[in-house]
Amino acid sequence: MPEEELQERTQPATPRRRRRAKERGEVAKSAEINSILILLCSFLILRFFGKGITQRLSQDIGYILENAHKFSLCTSEVYKYFQQGLWEGARMLFPLILMIAIAGLVANLMQTGFLFTFHPLVPDLNRINPVNGFKRIFSKRSLVQLLFSLLKMAVIGYVAYILIKTHSEDFLLLVDKDIGQICAFVFNLASQLGLYSCLALAPIAVLDYGLQRWEYEKRLRMTRQEALEEYKETEGNPLVKTRIRSLQRQMARRRMMQEVPRADVVITNPTQLAVALQYNREKMNAPVVVAKGARYLAERIKRVARDHNVPIVENRWLAKALYESVEVGQEIPIRFYQAVAEVLAYIYRLKKRYI
Repeated sequence: MPEEELQERTQPATPRRRRRAKERGEVAKSAEINSILILLCSFLILRFFGKGITQRLSQDIGYILENAHKFSLCTSEVYKYFQQGLWEGARMLFPLILMIAIAGLVANLMQTGFLFTFHPLVPDLNRINPVNGFKRIFSKRSLVQLLFSLLKMAVIGYVAYILIKTHSEDFLLLVDKDIGQICAFVFNLASQLGLYSCLALAPIAVLDYGLQRWEYEKRLRMTRQEALEEYKETEGNPLVKTRIRSLQRQMARRRMMQEVPRADVVITNPTQLAVALQYNREKMNAPVVVAKGARYLAERIKRVARDHNVPIVENRWLAKALYESVEVGQEIPIRFYQAVAEVLAYIYRLKKRYI
């Protein structure tokens, strides 16, 4: 086989290759889906909790403006105001940030399942190789990502244009509103823009995930040589296994042929099949198939039977039925009792006649 054909990755990935790739952190994952879910969660939070946040902000801003003349601008006081502002902001935003983090975690689990590995943190010189970096910049994947980015910008821009156009008259009325009303309007408009943008970008995220999945499956494909080597590592050399199975079949046939001289009768059809039956009333509940074969093996069974004076009876239907239905070492089924009993009775009568 030419070496070029061996290098073509035409074989699907094996479970072992998939498991190793996952251990290295190589999974099909779309960053677009993560971004969409995180943004969707953020704007939903803004939608439902924005009113409380705006009220708190308007109260703080109003208090600062009303009491600006009372604040001291010395270094210690400014530092204290800064600490208080950070604490209030953290206390207000921490639950929201936690919910957003949970949304990001759920987005990853939906795509990759539970995965914990340090392999991506291992230094890799190929990642900082300028040549490889240049190739990545001008690769098809970079071009596709650029097209996705332009498409997302176009979608968000269109959604923003429609939303601003719809609320254009409301902007003019803001001059007569107080701080709280202005903040509420801004939060409401921002949440609408985010929610509508996420819904509009959802098909793009799904398309990106499909593309990532296709590229992932393509990267995992194997050459025929790789598939053969992996099969050898997991299952052993196929040539050796084939030889072992051949020897096992030969040994089984040898043991089977050793049972033919002890058979009571060999039923044939007459040239293609041969089935040897043995029956011992004291040890067996029903006759047992001790040997069977087709074509060449059937001829061997009949030859051994003749050499040891085992009766051979021609019965086309019974020979075919027993050959297809009963394995070597098994008792015959109940539906064959009458037919086999007639054959054995015939054999026993012949034996008595010649004794």
